[in-house]
Amino acid sequence: MQIDEIFEANKRLKNKKRITPLLNSPFLDEIAGRKIFIKAECLQHTGSFKFRGAYSAISSLPIEKRKKGVIAYSSGNHAQGVALAAKIHEIPATIIMPEDAPEIKINNTKDLGAEVILYDRLNESREDIGKKISEENLLSLIPPYDHTHVIAGQGTIGIEIAEQANQNGIEKADVLVCCGGGGLTSGIAVALSKLMPSFITRPVEPEGFDDVIRSLESGERQVNEQISGGLCDAIITPTPGELTFPLMKKYCGEGIVVTDEEVMKAIALAFTRLRIVVEPGGAVALAAALFHTKKCNNDTLVAVVSGGNIDPDIFRKAIEMT
Repeated sequence: MQIDEIFEANKRLKNKKRITPLLNSPFLDEIAGRKIFIKAECLQHTGSFKFRGAYSAISSLPIEKRKKGVIAYSSGNHAQGVALAAKIHEIPATIIMPEDAPEIKINNTKDLGAEVILYDRLNESREDIGKKISEENLLSLIPPYDHTHVIAGQGTIGIEIAEQANQNGIEKADVLVCCGGGGLTSGIAVALSKLMPSFITRPVEPEGFDDVIRSLESGERQVNEQISGGLCDAIITPTPGELTFPLMKKYCGEGIVVTDEEVMKAIALAFTRLRIVVEPGGAVALAAALFHTKKCNNDTLVAVVSGGNIDPDIFRKAIEMT
């Protein structure tokens, strides 16, 4: 992955993606004891950064191949991103989703025009299902993170962070990123390594699903014992990607693990202090910025809030905790 590929993705995404704001609240600064800026990707199309990678990948396909349609697997955010990107390109999309995915994400994906196929994530392999359907119907597979053009699309966030940091006079910062398979983290890390080399990109994961952080510590890809049941469903993956891990190993700093309780507090604070709605998987970076500042090197932190597609019951419980 080269910075030029991210710039090319940025060109394809011009006038398609939203340039999401970099927000700040003195109340959150006080809690953290440092200056915190929030990159609000929860305000992106479909409520998640995933639209960037999906559109980047689909727009890079040769026209004749693209017309046949695309297929993807996802617990929800990538599903919606691919569904919308396919709709914009006026091509069919098939999305494989786990049966236990949040209902709002399943319904939103269907409403965007995609065909949804549900599977049992404990007993079935989404990769095997996707490969079979892809080969049978000549569909182009758009994986959620382990794909060059997907990574490049997510890396466009790094371009925006660099531009917005310069506008705000930020010279050094720890950039905390919600991390699942590593597409978002690696894309941002590659972009910032070239555009803002004084910035440190750090992956953040929920407790019990910290495969990326353990992989970075050991130098080899580790596997999570569980692949379901966590609060942060959007970023639960079995292991770092084959493409993303070497990039994170090269460009990222030490990762941070947060608890579910910290995530719920971050959701509540994002709403009460910034008036943005954040889902659990999208709140882990903010939780790290608020409650784990001792693990950061710089006085300024940038937390990428990666998604806002939260289950209403979980949101209600988070607000009640304040």
